[in-house]
Amino acid sequence: MAAITITTVYDGGNLARPQYVINTDSGLVFRVRGYDNGASTTSAGDISSMVFNGVEYADANRGTHVNSGADFIYNGVSGPNAVAVKAELVDAEGNLTPASTAPNGVVSGEHYARVTVTVRSTLGGVFTHYYMARRGEHNIHMGTHFTEQPTTDAQVRFIARVPISRLPNGGPAGTPGGLSSQGTWAGDTRGTSFAVESSDIFGFPATSPFAGQTRSKHYANMRLKDWQYFGGTGNNVGMWFWRGNNEGNSGGPFYRCLLQQITTTYNELTYMVNYGQAQTEPYRLGVLNLYTLMFTTGAPPTAAPDTRWHRVMGLVGYVPPEGRGGVVVGGLTGRVPGVPYTVGLSNAQAQYWADPDPVTGAVNLEGAIPGNYTLTVFKDELPVQTLPVTVTANTSFALDHIAITNDPASTPALWRIGEWNGTPKEFINGDKLTDMHPSDVRMAPWTVGPFVVGQSNPATDWPAYQWQRVNNGLVVRFNLRRGQNTAPLRLRIGTTTAFAGGRPAVVVNSWNSSFPSATPNLTRNLTTGSYRGINRLYTWDIPASQLVVGTNTLVINTISGTAGAGFLSPSIAFDAIDLVRVP
Repeated sequence: MAAITITTVYDGGNLARPQYVINTDSGLVFRVRGYDNGASTTSAGDISSMVFNGVEYADANRGTHVNSGADFIYNGVSGPNAVAVKAELVDAEGNLTPASTAPNGVVSGEHYARVTVTVRSTLGGVFTHYYMARRGEHNIHMGTHFTEQPTTDAQVRFIARVPISRLPNGGPAGTPGGLSSQGTWAGDTRGTSFAVESSDIFGFPATSPFAGQTRSKHYANMRLKDWQYFGGTGNNVGMWFWRGNNEGNSGGPFYRCLLQQITTTYNELTYMVNYGQAQTEPYRLGVLNLYTLMFTTGAPPTAAPDTRWHRVMGLVGYVPPEGRGGVVVGGLTGRVPGVPYTVGLSNAQAQYWADPDPVTGAVNLEGAIPGNYTLTVFKDELPVQTLPVTVTANTSFALDHIAITNDPASTPALWRIGEWNGTPKEFINGDKLTDMHPSDVRMAPWTVGPFVVGQSNPATDWPAYQWQRVNNGLVVRFNLRRGQNTAPLRLRIGTTTAFAGGRPAVVVNSWNSSFPSATPNLTRNLTTGSYRGINRLYTWDIPASQLVVGTNTLVINTISGTAGAGFLSPSIAFDAIDLVRVP
């Protein structure tokens, strides 16, 4: 009779060294280590073996696991008793059958298997990770719940390290880090010979056909809302991470982070629950994050895995569909035609988003955990309206229409460089920012001549980024007619993120602006494929006495009290720049 089974084996015949072998009755057999092996690369809670259709896709000497191993989650928590691992069968009603304790003992069932990995911090926090399997499926379902953020890596991830000979290729075009037009993957570091930045961005030797180009795991990224799966392929195999709703992540629908690195040793698939780099908000705790590692014979997945059975699995933090609610909006008024909009919900516990109907602006946000939220309307990636809403279980909070009243583009401008959209994509190199290092030969030069309003083009004459030690002192020349300089005018500069305390300061003719307050010192961002940070609007009212009829000169500098060299000097990413009348 077909069944899902758990077999308990003991390494070296030592009863203190159990491993649990789950056979899904679908060609997938995986093994979870139940003991600490004295090294973070092979710790308790690792997947030590993944055999699909008779082929091994794991390295027994290098774990496939959460973070850097479950025994490396919290500071001061390590050793043979740091991690608890428990394997059980689960039936359709949620009844549990523990794995056998006998050597080579087998338990079998008709439905599901669950392995629970638990770590407790010295402060009382609990980190729980689940491996789950359903009979007849070749998927490893996972769930991660934590009441305290990990303190060693300051991130929550699951990394599958697959030997490169078994999974030599990245994913198709249109997926994070997917195949490019030149037949390469942005996260594929094979053939590189030196570090361009830190120890994670690499360049090719002069003899390479890719000399001058850069590769990094950081460039295997995509806006969170734009991807559903990522992975790689080999001979008769595809391995893919399918994301859940990502409600416990931090950063919102446009957050980007590394997802894949291909080296001469491994194809590393990294599912990020949360990540410290370029983070814009506090981590979310106490949320069950669900995702699935899917095995195919090569093709990418075409449908979401069935997860309805998760309700019987006894998962901490699980909220069933009937325990969730939503928000329904009848429409959005004040939209700009042709610009994409997103509507998001967020609070300290969870985040959600949905795309409104392009014609009516109606939107339905479903499946939210009950609570009080901030609803945000984004014009592309720029927040243009917020309001409070309350989500109640098994019902929808109804709003007739939302009027967009905070779009800076609605203010008439004497001139404007760029678009108020929360991105620098309309500027020089705007189409390459997330795929390569700023020094890459495929980038256009970052230094430019004066931008002449009415003559110059943002796409060819204004850089997406400004660095203090690369292209500081950007110049704009603009004309004012008689009567336009009789009252103060307001200069507005929007930025999408900053690095090393960077922020703009300006000189208009002989007038010097005030210096804005320093921004928080974020991690690397502009060089690691992300312009997505906190959108900021800087304004200065220029006295009429400092403005002249005819040509005026504006100089924009990035200032900071923090030192840095080259592309790691203080910097900003531009959203838009304009000159408007003072209300």
